[in-house]
Amino acid sequence: MAAKSGEVRIKKRKQLQKHVQLVQQHQEQKHQFESSFYMSSKSSVSKQTFTSHTASQASHTDLSSLRSLSNLTSKTQKCLKCCLETEGEAVVRLNPLPRRAQRTYLAMEDKEVIGYVVPLFRANHEVVRGLAEAHEESQTEEGIQYVAMRNLFKREAREAMEVRVEKKSRTKHVRESAERVELGKTMEEWSEFRKKMNPDSLTHTPEFIVKPRGQTVWEGKTVKLHCTVAGWPKPRIAWYKNNVLIDAKAHSEKYTTESNYNMHSLEIKNCDFFDTAQYYASALNVKGEVSSYATIVVKRFLEGDEAGPLDPKPHGYSAEHGVTFNTTIIDKFGVAFGREGETISLGCTVIVYPTVRKYQPEVVWYRDSVPLKPSKWVHTHWSGERATLTLVHLNKEDEGMYTLRVNTKSGFDSYSAYVFVRDAEVDIEGVPVAPLDVRCQDVNKDYVVVTWKQPAVEGSSSILGYFIDRCEAGSLHWAQCNDIPVKYARYPVTGLVEGRSYQFRVRALNKAGVSRSSRVSETVVAMDPSDRAHRAGPLAPWTGMIKFTEEDSTAGVVPGEATDVVVTEATKSYVVLAWKPPAQRGHEGVMYYIEKCISGTDTWQRVNTGMPVKSPRFALFDLAEGNSYSFRVRCCNSAGTSEASQSTADTTVGDKMDLPSVPGVPVAIRNTSTSVVLSWAGSKDVKHLAGYYIDCSVVGTEEWMPCNNKPVKQTRFVCHGLISGANYVFRVKAVNAAGYSQSTANSDAVVVMDAVAVPAKATGVRLVEAVKDYMALTWDAPAHDGGAAIRGYFIDYRTVKGSAAGKWHELNHQAVTTTTYKAENLKENVIYQFQVRAMNMAGVSRASLASAALECKEWTITVPGVPVGLHVQEVRDTSLVVLWEPPLFDGRSPVNGYYLDLKEASAGAEGWRAVHEKVNKKKYMKITGLKSGTAYVFRARAQNIVGVGKASANLGPILAQTRPGTTEIHVDVDDNGVISMIFECSEMNEGSEFVWSKNYTAITDTSRLTIVSEGGRTRAIFNTPSLDDLGTYSCAVTNTEGISSSYTLTEEGLKRLLDLSHEHKFPVIPFKNEMSMELLEKGRVRFWCQVEKCTSACEVEYAFNNAIITQGTKYTMNFDASSGLIEMYMDSLEVTDEGTFTFKLVDGKAKGTTSLVMIGDEFRELQKKSEFERAEWVRKQGPHFVEYLGFTVTDECDVLLKCKIGNIKTETEIFWSKDSIEIAEDDEEAAKIEMTDGNLTFNIGKISKRDAGVYEVLLKDERGQDKSIFNMTDAGYQAVMNELFRVIANSSTEIQIISTEHGLILSSNITCYNEELRFGWLHKDAKIAASERLKSGVTGEQLWLHINEPTEKDKGKYTMDIFDGKDGVKRVFELSGKAWEEAFEEFQRLKAAAIAERNRARVVGGLPDVVAIQEGKSLNLTGNVWGEPVPEVSWVKNDRELVSDDRYKLKFEHGKFASINITAVTRADSGKYALVVKNKYGTEAGAFTVSVYNPDEEEHKTD
Repeated sequence: MAAKSGEVRIKKRKQLQKHVQLVQQHQEQKHQFESSFYMSSKSSVSKQTFTSHTASQASHTDLSSLRSLSNLTSKTQKCLKCCLETEGEAVVRLNPLPRRAQRTYLAMEDKEVIGYVVPLFRANHEVVRGLAEAHEESQTEEGIQYVAMRNLFKREAREAMEVRVEKKSRTKHVRESAERVELGKTMEEWSEFRKKMNPDSLTHTPEFIVKPRGQTVWEGKTVKLHCTVAGWPKPRIAWYKNNVLIDAKAHSEKYTTESNYNMHSLEIKNCDFFDTAQYYASALNVKGEVSSYATIVVKRFLEGDEAGPLDPKPHGYSAEHGVTFNTTIIDKFGVAFGREGETISLGCTVIVYPTVRKYQPEVVWYRDSVPLKPSKWVHTHWSGERATLTLVHLNKEDEGMYTLRVNTKSGFDSYSAYVFVRDAEVDIEGVPVAPLDVRCQDVNKDYVVVTWKQPAVEGSSSILGYFIDRCEAGSLHWAQCNDIPVKYARYPVTGLVEGRSYQFRVRALNKAGVSRSSRVSETVVAMDPSDRAHRAGPLAPWTGMIKFTEEDSTAGVVPGEATDVVVTEATKSYVVLAWKPPAQRGHEGVMYYIEKCISGTDTWQRVNTGMPVKSPRFALFDLAEGNSYSFRVRCCNSAGTSEASQSTADTTVGDKMDLPSVPGVPVAIRNTSTSVVLSWAGSKDVKHLAGYYIDCSVVGTEEWMPCNNKPVKQTRFVCHGLISGANYVFRVKAVNAAGYSQSTANSDAVVVMDAVAVPAKATGVRLVEAVKDYMALTWDAPAHDGGAAIRGYFIDYRTVKGSAAGKWHELNHQAVTTTTYKAENLKENVIYQFQVRAMNMAGVSRASLASAALECKEWTITVPGVPVGLHVQEVRDTSLVVLWEPPLFDGRSPVNGYYLDLKEASAGAEGWRAVHEKVNKKKYMKITGLKSGTAYVFRARAQNIVGVGKASANLGPILAQTRPGTTEIHVDVDDNGVISMIFECSEMNEGSEFVWSKNYTAITDTSRLTIVSEGGRTRAIFNTPSLDDLGTYSCAVTNTEGISSSYTLTEEGLKRLLDLSHEHKFPVIPFKNEMSMELLEKGRVRFWCQVEKCTSACEVEYAFNNAIITQGTKYTMNFDASSGLIEMYMDSLEVTDEGTFTFKLVDGKAKGTTSLVMIGDEFRELQKKSEFERAEWVRKQGPHFVEYLGFTVTDECDVLLKCKIGNIKTETEIFWSKDSIEIAEDDEEAAKIEMTDGNLTFNIGKISKRDAGVYEVLLKDERGQDKSIFNMTDAGYQAVMNELFRVIANSSTEIQIISTEHGLILSSNITCYNEELRFGWLHKDAKIAASERLKSGVTGEQLWLHINEPTEKDKGKYTMDIFDGKDGVKRVFELSGKAWEEAFEEFQRLKAAAIAERNRARVVGGLPDVVAIQEGKSLNLTGNVWGEPVPEVSWVKNDRELVSDDRYKLKFEHGKFASINITAVTRADSGKYALVVKNKYGTEAGAFTVSVYNPDEEEHKTD
């Protein structure tokens, strides 16, 4: 028994040991992270002792856990102790002290370990109080859930730890082993739960047990986000929307937040479209912060009209809105100029298309690529259409490049312009202007470095230094920081009070006085940088980040040494030291003493004897300039002062920073009429460069003006606000903290005007001639010459083999001046491509598009090639001159003439017409009779003996319009009788020249003309005017937009000029008006002129072709000496009247002659007009046509023949006839004739071929007759039909779609239909061929296309093309997307409905409506039934279903015949019967009435 009892004891001991080991292992894992607090680096405690102590500590640290884990009896506990001692292990006794009462430091004995160190934190009282309240609330909120869970685990632990003495089988032992493993898992889960839920456990970071989940809801609904968070102390939860804190109390109507038992929720009520966002919950406690995100998407029901099938579809989509936003910025602000103290506004109108309701783009303003934030200096406004930026009280800091950027979901658009801020007027002449850009750097507890930038204008003398002022925030008192002006643009300000806020400003000083103050700096707080870093970025929406530290183990210890002591700045005014704080600082913080030593001595002197500094920065003043010093630092606290740091190297007091070197000489380049682009080489080896200032001066003056008042760091700047046409020079100076560099040498003078750019690309490179080893090329000059004349062209070539092209090579190294080139030394039968580049004074343009692949082989063409080099001059409202060069290839014989064609630019190929009929042997032609404001295209063809060659490349379109300010060449005869041609141009550019030509060939022979040009005026003087000078003189101005003019000197003109020259030498009678001619009524002709003055003795001699004519039947003369009017009348012009009419005046010695030449086409045209006017006058004496017979087509497609008549009487007879057959009053056609207010109409109505014919209207009475004919055959009939087709085509409606059971119908309605109308249908721009599935036709006034059994292949664009007499009218329908889906769905529905209707169950016949039958007879009725599938059949009587039995025999045979048989009917069988049939497509009932009668009763009733 004793042995058996010992075995049981040993077994129980082993079981208890296993349980204890399990608990110890769990607690070791739980507290493993605390090991750094339990042991120091010098501890010699064994690992075994530490583990044991950890278990004991865990037992006492969490007493409630121990009770829940092992609610052992005292006997069991003694047994446990006995077992542990039996094993020979050290007994670990429980510490009776509670956790927070344990001592911090423990003696290092063999079996004793360092106690647990309680984590401490530093924070303000409000934060501590909040955390304590949160701790108490968490204990209260545990409630029933926590108690129930704790009791559950207690019960499980108690049951697991009970010791039972029993005999076990192997099977039971295995089962218990499995149970112990399960117990281990349970204990681990319980431990994790206690970590998260037990307030007595150690603190740990928050953790999301259940994270919020994203949701998608409809607009107007309510959505709720849930999460469960664990952590101790209990975390605080904050909800954010797109990184913006949600204040549920302030917006209770929108948001509701709840927090119960570690479960938290956010409810968003009445969701709208703008609630779509990313929401996240942030959980924070003393251990840290975690966040979890969820996305809410609010969907909106479609509002407004649905997009039609013809509405344009976007080419891309916004992920959020499903559209592509196109942004356009208009009404843009330009380069702006302001003055300090003023307010300026910049604005643009922004158009975002398409417009999405409630959607607004993001509008951001930038200055020098830095986003602007609204402040008291910067105000932004967005009205939904216009973005405005207002700069209040301008300062030079506001100068820069301003950019408006509009961000949408599809991208962004931006616009930029520069804003210049000029200095305000100074109060005292000669003082400098205010410094700028004051900033605070390296801010510490009692120290800050203030930096600024020097102004652009120093005043009447150089700046001597700067004064720095400071002011505490909230105060208006400014205190000067330095008594002696500092030269450097940075200054260390010391003596600040920790925790206070400061602002700074700077003033400049020169011999004339002190400048105005700069703009104040941003407010800064004097505090430790680490505290500022903590304060700068709170992780949660409350007052700041809580700072946690552990109890300082080095309290009462002298701090360590400072490290890395360096001199950061050294000037003759001060020296700045910087160092790193010691690693061992102590509990109270560290302060510093600074010591200095003159080089060469060992004597160290403390600088700040009165008060140690708190910042690891210090500025030393009052050092002897030129002496060398070394420095060191000592750290101190209440425990004492540290050893001195390593001393710095010797530092000589003086200016270390050098002035910037002189930048490179600026190069000025023309930009616009008010700006110049300036570039220069930057200063070399410059430190802390602030930027560059640019000055400008008008040549001839000594006044220099700043171009910028804020330094720019780039070496390129656009100087705006210059005077157009003025000549400027520029200079640049660099600036850094040490001061200004010397100004550069002046740039070359530049005239402010629009810049000259490289030309545009040449176009139309083509082949005009090919021989075995050379090819002749031509091309079109660039559309824009870049503001300078084209100086030549360079041609490149490459070979082409198949689809592979070789490299480009130059053909000519010397630029060619014409637009043609002969490419020589080519290889026969090789394929080449060519490209051309134009050159002007600005450089070489980009290459033209490559020509087509051209094969080098000899042409066999007999006709000449195409003329080349077409261009125009002298473009006016109604005329212009076209010039060209002869073709490079003459053909079989030389070129003997040219033809010129033109057409309006808007006309098609059929619009070309010849300018002249006879061949033109010149290489130019003046075209007259053009329409003002119309654009024309020209081409030329060359001719030889064989024939006419191909047309040249098209020239144009050329707009027939006189340029504003255009002047013409005028001929002048001076007082000395010198004849000259004068031309003036007010738009001369740099490099523009006057080029005179005769017959459009440049004048090289100066023996006939002397040309004098000065400024914008040129004069061509005839040396010895003679017939050799006859011709067309033209003058063109190079480097302009085609300014030119011409003057044709004819023999008569030369004679007139010679006469005028003679008149200037000799007295002549001045004419107020030269002889003119005008056409009068009846075709009479009046010749007249008027002299300015004459005496009563003046005599007039009339001559025709130098023959004297006198008054008679043909001529009537009149001369009024008082008015100087001379007149001669002719009743008509005859063929013999072609010639020159002359009035010769003699008034004493003075003579005067005026002539009018009427010959050639001009005379014949005038004669025709005269005869026509006379005939018209005769015709209008009787009834006549004001408007001749024509036609019109009404909107109802009725054809009307109409004309307008005049001068009719009641007696006037009107005769209508068709095909020479008069339409009598009793004819049916007479009813179609009407006359209203002199308008005659013949309403043909709906025209057909039988209406074709020649229609004639005759007016007749005693005064005469007039006739008008309209030939409505052939071309006339076709013209009417074309007009009818036009009316019909334009009346067609947009295509509509209709779904039927067979398919889809596309249709368009027209006003009327004519059988000759041609129309067709296209699918995806391909003509649709008629088939069984696709049919088109006309029904009434509807044009349709049937698509039977549509499929996916039938989707796409459908076009109906209706002939309108010209090109045709197209109606387009896009059968895709929603239109296809709706139509196809309706088709399927109708098709299914038709199938159901065809196959539904129904009674098709066989049953009467009423059956009267004698009582006792048998009733037998059969109904015909139809349905697919075969229907179910039933019979009902009085709404009750009948069942087949002996009395009612119901049958249904062959799926078609349903019968009912009633034997020996009685009165009870009377009633309403119905045969009911039913299948899946429907139900139908065939009702009938059965009436049973008794003949005897009927006879009795009759009696």
